[in-house]
Amino acid sequence: MRGEHAGYACGAALGFLGDLIAADPRRGHPVAAFGRAASAVEDRLWRDHRGHGAVHTVLCAGGAAAGAALLERALRHRPGARTALTAAAVWAVLGGTSLGREARAVGGALAVGDLEVARERLPHLCGRDPQALDGPQMARAVVESVAENTSDAVVGALVWGALGGVPGLVAFRAVNTLDAMVGHRSPRYRRFGWAAARLDDVAGWPGARLTAALAVLVGPDRRGALRAWRADGAAHPSPNAGPVEASFAGALGVRLGGTLAYGGRVEHRPVLNGGARPPAVADIERAVRLSRRVGLLALGVTVAGRLAAGALRRGSGKGTR
Repeated sequence: MRGEHAGYACGAALGFLGDLIAADPRRGHPVAAFGRAASAVEDRLWRDHRGHGAVHTVLCAGGAAAGAALLERALRHRPGARTALTAAAVWAVLGGTSLGREARAVGGALAVGDLEVARERLPHLCGRDPQALDGPQMARAVVESVAENTSDAVVGALVWGALGGVPGLVAFRAVNTLDAMVGHRSPRYRRFGWAAARLDDVAGWPGARLTAALAVLVGPDRRGALRAWRADGAAHPSPNAGPVEASFAGALGVRLGGTLAYGGRVEHRPVLNGGARPPAVADIERAVRLSRRVGLLALGVTVAGRLAAGALRRGSGKGTR
């Protein structure tokens, strides 16, 4: 058991390092392959009905997690191979480096006043309609996306990896990917995507709270981050994006939220950290740096938590002999 937890710790660190060095490949990414498979299943199952969407979610997310569990079990007597599997899975599910790269690409275009290039790159980060946004609005969208995806693409995955090993990593990324694919409130997915969206809310809950807490710990304005989280985190329509975006807003000293456009529809969201200034282009780099610090600390916290849990189990087992 001790070797299992140590192997996970080593694999998680190697996978995190792999994301820092290699990021996501342009082609052949495992998550993209999962997305294609989920789309093929959707083509066969789609009906404007919650039950069909629930079956789709169970088949796709459950199938991916079951496959990962079988593979991990097959390597249970090969610690080196199991560590390598963990490293590969962590690298595959993390997206922190790609998140920073895309945010900086939009920020760079905004810095030189090239709004067309910024609008071309923004869909790599979020689903908002870039044609409806000016420069300051795009800066806000990028900061909000960096905050939310720090939880979705980094911290949440590390939490579920510490809890469930490779199957936990794969299951979390599968659920998060399904939510991005079918979990939005368009006419096609309002019912079909309900199960994926609700499951993503549940899966994302612990990672979002850890992300917000770490932003308070390592943000430039710790008091501001805690104050905004407490005051505004629950006002956001998303139970997980709210605490994360509010803590980032307070940590960076900027105002987030407000009116935005998704796929032709306009949403009016509560303002987060309302007494602060709106985000500027320079705040994109600050948000990326905060995201990186939060991700590194999350790796340490989750690995330490898994090692501590293993030590407690060993101690409990000795005490009952």
